[in-house]
Amino acid sequence: MASLGLILCLSFVLLMSLCQIPTAIEDERKARHCCFVSCILLTWELFLTTILLSYKILWSEAMEEVSMVLQPNSLNLKEKLIGMEGVVSVFPNTVYKLLTTRSYEFMGLGDKSKQISEVETNSIVGIIDGGIWPESKSFSDEGIGPIPKKWKGTCAGGKNFTCNKKVIGARHYVQESARDNDSHGTHTASTAAGNKVKGVSVNGVAEGTARGGVPLGRIAVYRVCEPAGCNADGMLAAFDDAIADGVDVITISIGGGVTKVDIDPIAIGSFHAMNKGIVTTAAVANDGPKLGTAGNLAPWIITVAAGSTDRKFVTNVVNGDGKMIPGRSINDFDLKAKQYPLAYGKTASNNCTEELARGCASGCLNTVEGKIVVCDVPDNVMEPKEAGAVGVILHVTDVDTPGLGPIPVSTLDDTNYEAFRSYVLSAPKPQGTIMKSGTVKDNDAPIVATFSSRGPNTLFSDILKPDITAPGVNILAAYSPVAQTALPGQSMDYYFMTGTSMACPHVAGVAAYVKTFHPDWSASAVKSAIMTTAWAMNASKNAEAEFAYGSGYVNPSVAVDPGLVYEIAKEEYLNMLCALDYSSKGISTVGGDTFTCSEKSKIQMKDLNYPSMAAKVSASSSSDITFSRTVTNIGKKGSTYKAKVSGDPKLSIKVEPETLSFKSPGEKKSFTVTVSGKSLAGISSIVSASLVWSDGSYNVRSPIVVYA
Repeated sequence: MASLGLILCLSFVLLMSLCQIPTAIEDERKARHCCFVSCILLTWELFLTTILLSYKILWSEAMEEVSMVLQPNSLNLKEKLIGMEGVVSVFPNTVYKLLTTRSYEFMGLGDKSKQISEVETNSIVGIIDGGIWPESKSFSDEGIGPIPKKWKGTCAGGKNFTCNKKVIGARHYVQESARDNDSHGTHTASTAAGNKVKGVSVNGVAEGTARGGVPLGRIAVYRVCEPAGCNADGMLAAFDDAIADGVDVITISIGGGVTKVDIDPIAIGSFHAMNKGIVTTAAVANDGPKLGTAGNLAPWIITVAAGSTDRKFVTNVVNGDGKMIPGRSINDFDLKAKQYPLAYGKTASNNCTEELARGCASGCLNTVEGKIVVCDVPDNVMEPKEAGAVGVILHVTDVDTPGLGPIPVSTLDDTNYEAFRSYVLSAPKPQGTIMKSGTVKDNDAPIVATFSSRGPNTLFSDILKPDITAPGVNILAAYSPVAQTALPGQSMDYYFMTGTSMACPHVAGVAAYVKTFHPDWSASAVKSAIMTTAWAMNASKNAEAEFAYGSGYVNPSVAVDPGLVYEIAKEEYLNMLCALDYSSKGISTVGGDTFTCSEKSKIQMKDLNYPSMAAKVSASSSSDITFSRTVTNIGKKGSTYKAKVSGDPKLSIKVEPETLSFKSPGEKKSFTVTVSGKSLAGISSIVSASLVWSDGSYNVRSPIVVYA
């Protein structure tokens, strides 16, 4: 475990250059994070301010820094530390939060998909989350070969925790074990790299095969979250360990709001991972559909939105006349089609007004025992349950994320609810039942979930976020049997969870899958392949368009062979930060070593070699917008690509040159995309188009977004 040490009172994370720390560190690869300094040479004034004494040292082999957790009793200490020689950065040790079968099949990655087994079994996915339940079938090592030779980590899972040849590594930075008791980490781990497990369901609902993106891959677990949240200090240590341990991909479904990248542990850790060729996927957050709520905005991270799949859960209601009315929820209770009395309004209460009773208001439902309650409201289940109701039928305007309940539940939309309510009000003795859920094909899929956070990018206005959309609604995956479910006391090995947290590990699994075909690809090449091969999504079904879904819906089988990629070197990211006037210390914090900005090398945000293109403009702007890009041929030799632009006719877009010819793989070609300023007149929101480079075999697609 990397966490040691402690002290005083308002937490800060202090990053210091290793070579400037006045302490001896011997064989730190074996002993890192385990060095106490009982006294650091500070000024006398600072010594008097802090009084003393123990500092937690976190040495980072990848970052070449030391992280110290300080708990000073005065904010003045932060300012004094910033001014000290050798101090790179001081920032709050923020508490971050976790963001929460059919999915891979819907993405096109199934049993018949191409697979390089001998490479996949050497893939290692790092899970920075809330731990894991290692005994799950998704993590069994039955039939799995020896641990990959490249693995340099350890099994330090703590109390009552054992690794195997599937879960090959574990560390915990909180509490006493890497064991997961709330299932968030277990669920994300199995989604990214869990085994194929047949016959999985929730009491017969949605039965099928659970799997990860690389089911033959290995898992390394880094537990940084506990019930109180996930702290920045633990995340920095976890990234450091994952990089040194030799993982190929890191997935982190955690967010803590928007902060500058030089004080964001996820941005800092993922940058150093990127520099070692490790892809990091992160959840965009669950604060949608409001614009500007996206998190994890650093351009070197793959930021993932949550979308639906084509599996739609239907929970029908049958009234006393035998009429079936379609509803939504995930109902794993079986009432055996038995009819129960329906309680609504006056028949549900004798101590409240009829209006309050129809809304199932607190304390009103005193005559509903043994009945099915009908409620005008969308979300009151516990009140009927506690009053002894058999089930509840709710009125919901729009249901894009139906869930499970502690009793049978069905939600009806406006039209169906009104039809059912009319029966209840007109029948002398209304009766009905709630059927067990079934699944039907959703022809509208994929759609971005309402809860999924939206762009634009509030930190880097000319970088489109989110990057990609993946399944995140009602994902059935491994679950901790001691974790809470909708039914108190129920124990489940597999269960549904919903959130961008569930979408994020899907893309981690896809990234790991892509790397099995291209082990030597850079993190930016993998990201480019995933973004430029995505399915284009329908803006008419997603009002916020690219701000909701980014480049589109992830398409793994095509991502392994994209034709062209947009690559970005470490220095390009840092030169972009230079153009944004980040301080030298801030850029060094992100980059991991000293970096000097120069006017000549600065890169404007819109000219970063990103796979998508975005620009924020003023409503009165009439200036042309030009994006500069370079693509690398990783497809056929002797190929010629032609540019095709489509999208909003308001935009006048020119690509120069319109044709790119490549003699051999690895060759690079540059081009510009110019949006005419005249076509931007009166722009008030998002306007988008897309550029596709095609050679007849490959179609390399980039969204172009302009907004005010």
